[in-house]
Amino acid sequence: MKEKIKHVKFDNKTNPKSYFEVVQLEELLNRKLDHDICKNHIVKFYIIIFITEGNGYHTIDFVDYKYQKGSVLLVRKDQIQKFSKSATAKGHLLIFTEEFIVSHINKLEALKSFQLFNELISFPKIELDIEENDFSNFHSLIGQIVSEYNLKDEYSIGITRSALHILITKLFRIKFTKKQLPNKKKYLTEFLLLQDMVEKNCFVNKKVMFYAENMGCSTKTLNNIVQAIVNKPAKNFIDEIAITQIKRLLIGTNESVKEIAYTSGFDDPANFFKYFKKYVGSSPEVFRKSHR
Repeated sequence: MKEKIKHVKFDNKTNPKSYFEVVQLEELLNRKLDHDICKNHIVKFYIIIFITEGNGYHTIDFVDYKYQKGSVLLVRKDQIQKFSKSATAKGHLLIFTEEFIVSHINKLEALKSFQLFNELISFPKIELDIEENDFSNFHSLIGQIVSEYNLKDEYSIGITRSALHILITKLFRIKFTKKQLPNKKKYLTEFLLLQDMVEKNCFVNKKVMFYAENMGCSTKTLNNIVQAIVNKPAKNFIDEIAITQIKRLLIGTNESVKEIAYTSGFDDPANFFKYFKKYVGSSPEVFRKSHR
């Protein structure tokens, strides 16, 4: 399978063992790289984008998110993203891998941290109130992280990890205050397990019964789990994940639409066409052309 889209791995040339990097947005938009960041590419790391000036938009999994001063955008590993050129935008990108988080905190706390980037649970954009303390406090914390990152002594990585954990926790608090997180935590662990299972198996099976059996529960319970966290039926949840995975194949590979239909678990390409158009509103061919 030939890759059409660039897979961007973490590569901090100045400190490759840190698994962390800070980049200025305005500098990145003018940097010469081996790929065009204004075209779709898959990232193999996590990103927090903090806008300090100007405006523009950023695309995450084919959705455009407008930003302005005080916007925070969250990108998780394996998502497709692209930047947009902006003459006014300034800000910071905090780029890090799973290893950077997991090496500092216990597994349960790390799992909680990664939930912040889970677009299925909450919106991947946060607006900080520039007239209140949220923006100034966040800006100050980012400044501390940048200072430690540039210092690079024997303590800086540990301090940076701790500051990043505080920053992520503060973002959780802001999302909670803005009611952007699920109210019911009762089923959250089960939901995350289901999400992981669906993301790995949605091309093999798209039926609710399959996942209920593998979760050791009834289809009613599975529906209750999904409804409690994302307020939609389990079947819709499964199909949305499958559609996202199909979109990534359409944009990320040179496979024919017919090959992608078979890869996605469809015996008949005509059924694949109907399935895709039902959820996306356009044919797979039109979607592919419009995003390349």
